[in-house]
Amino acid sequence: MGSTIKHFRTCNLCEAMCGIEITVENDKITTIKGDAEDSFSRGHICPKAIALKDLYEDPDRIRTPMEKVDGEWRELAWDEALDKVAARIQSLQAGYGNDSLGVYLGNPNVHNTGSMLMSGGLLRALKTNNKFSATSVDQLPHHIVSWKLFGHQLRIPVPDIENTDHFLIMGANPLASNGSIMSVADVKQRLKDIRKRGKVVVIDPRRTATAELADAHHFVRPGSDVLVLLAMLNVLFTEGLVNTGSLAKHLDLGPMSLADKFSSYTPEKVAPQTGMSAEVIRGLVKDFCAAKAPVMYGRLGVSVQEFGTLTQYLIMLFNILTGRLDSVGGLMFTKPAVDILAQSGRGNMGRFHSRVRGLPEFNGELPVAVLSEEITTAGAGQIKGMVLMAGNPVLSTPNGEQLDRAFKGLDLLVAIDFYINESSRHADFILPPVSPLEREHYDVIFNVLAVRNNARYAKALFPRKANARHDWEILLGLQDRLQPAKGLKDKLSRELLRRAGPSGLLRFLLRQGPYGGGLNPFKGLSLTKLKKSPHGIDLGALKPALPEGLYHRDRKIHLEADFFLNDLARVETKFFNQNSKPEQFLLIGRRDVRSNNSWLHNSRRLVKGKPRCTALINPIDAQKLAITEGDMVKVSSRVGSVELAAQLSDEMMSGVISIPHGWGHKLSGTQWQIAEEHAGVSVNDLTDEMHIDELSGNAVLNGVPVTLALIKLDAAISA
Repeated sequence: MGSTIKHFRTCNLCEAMCGIEITVENDKITTIKGDAEDSFSRGHICPKAIALKDLYEDPDRIRTPMEKVDGEWRELAWDEALDKVAARIQSLQAGYGNDSLGVYLGNPNVHNTGSMLMSGGLLRALKTNNKFSATSVDQLPHHIVSWKLFGHQLRIPVPDIENTDHFLIMGANPLASNGSIMSVADVKQRLKDIRKRGKVVVIDPRRTATAELADAHHFVRPGSDVLVLLAMLNVLFTEGLVNTGSLAKHLDLGPMSLADKFSSYTPEKVAPQTGMSAEVIRGLVKDFCAAKAPVMYGRLGVSVQEFGTLTQYLIMLFNILTGRLDSVGGLMFTKPAVDILAQSGRGNMGRFHSRVRGLPEFNGELPVAVLSEEITTAGAGQIKGMVLMAGNPVLSTPNGEQLDRAFKGLDLLVAIDFYINESSRHADFILPPVSPLEREHYDVIFNVLAVRNNARYAKALFPRKANARHDWEILLGLQDRLQPAKGLKDKLSRELLRRAGPSGLLRFLLRQGPYGGGLNPFKGLSLTKLKKSPHGIDLGALKPALPEGLYHRDRKIHLEADFFLNDLARVETKFFNQNSKPEQFLLIGRRDVRSNNSWLHNSRRLVKGKPRCTALINPIDAQKLAITEGDMVKVSSRVGSVELAAQLSDEMMSGVISIPHGWGHKLSGTQWQIAEEHAGVSVNDLTDEMHIDELSGNAVLNGVPVTLALIKLDAAISA
């Protein structure tokens, strides 16, 4: 008779950290369902969890190192592959300098325990300043705000949604994202629970699934959220609603000293630019202040716009001025079992700048919006080679077509990935790691952002094959070749690290964490205890953490008004310059609960059904252009154009078009069949690498000016 086992772990395909139960019969996965005994997710999962099986079994997944020779792929043994890659990197940097190599880290790295804990050695060994990641097309404003105000880039407070009674959401759709910079499972039920206690309000250019569930939804013109917040702060001051409460003693300056900064931004002034009436804006403030435990939360939709960093600062400031930071039901700091903040840098900015445009680094990374120009612009420091770690920047960063051309001209491209995708198709070498179910897992980062403190560890469901390597083994293998150990101490240290692996580091971090017993093996939370608790361990609700939770030496919140509010000059020019004209259409992205990154588009169960890569258009706008449901339309921006089917819906604000992120699987040389069958178009063929949030360098992906036109059938046939 065959064997049947049940395996419990966390789904690590998005930030929600849902507990799952996987049944395996005769070494084959038969079911994946929610773990009913997981106190954090409470049995909930979304459709993505099933894709763990698809990723493991996918015949398109690369399982052996590959080298491209004369345009054809050939397999390599691991030692040969690592030797060749290291030699090519060394040759490149010897000829052109250390900065001739660029590195890009995609978002799957933060879902990978080994990559999170053991990538530092290789990144240091590469000795390049040209490091990039998905951070600067996503959450960079959050990091800068937290670094400036609280003293650490990862000290990001999250909404205490288990206790709030008034949830004001700007530019976020947690029913699709399962929460973001707010790790929360079963978010739909949690939002329903808030409605029973009070109210959920959504401000968004699209009436999303979250907005449909909410008590109220207000359209806002993309990119103008900053004006809404400025007006809301104006109302706070002019109507005497500022009340910092117990926060007052933790602030480095008196809040009333900021009143003049917002005095000119009345609701009446901003209403025409935002599409929201003055009455609505005033009502938002009064309703918020009348609630017992309100919180304001803004996410990707407000981060990836022209004033994303200023907007995130104003959201934080609004919570502070209403006493909703470090308060039950408001924005709260977490207390994770692994204190990764103590092990990571607090943050830094502007130690060096990009070579061509002069944009500042943050925490050692340059904004990815400059990547193409750093490859194509000749001169000292020009990027001649790239290492891609679990990333597909051709689809996920601005002006993807330009980056695609730039990658084609590189002397060397190495991809640590298990698919030949739109970016790695240009690779000279592909080093494939194991799939998520073949490695152990602990959420190092997302427990820092969880709405309830908890911890869960899972060993690998399947052992890696003899000819397979974990991500961290690949990273250590390259590090050893690029920067050989010096002396006995270094050799012993690396050997211990290799033998310990991620679980050995995790064991130490848990012992040293806030729930650990330190050197006492019989006290506190430990890896051994987690292994004996397959459904995870609940560590309790979020609790007030100030002043101990602040990382500035004076244990104060540094409001840093000048750094952020000096950007108001740019706001004035953008919105109130008499010569500026409103664009006909503005582009925003969107996300589906079945999609997180391009990997998941090779799962047939996640892409089946009606095509999801469509242009969402308001029916009134469509009627003016004689566009009907299903018509092919052309959307164009400064950098390019795409053609796709129109989907008409009054969920869109007039003057706004929405195209989802992550599609565009139509380029030759890729090797993932299902994704190619559901190609769609890349929204980042429209986003503009020159259009950035100047305060941070973050890419602008929302509020992109575009034109819209019907593709006439006869013209298409003749073409």
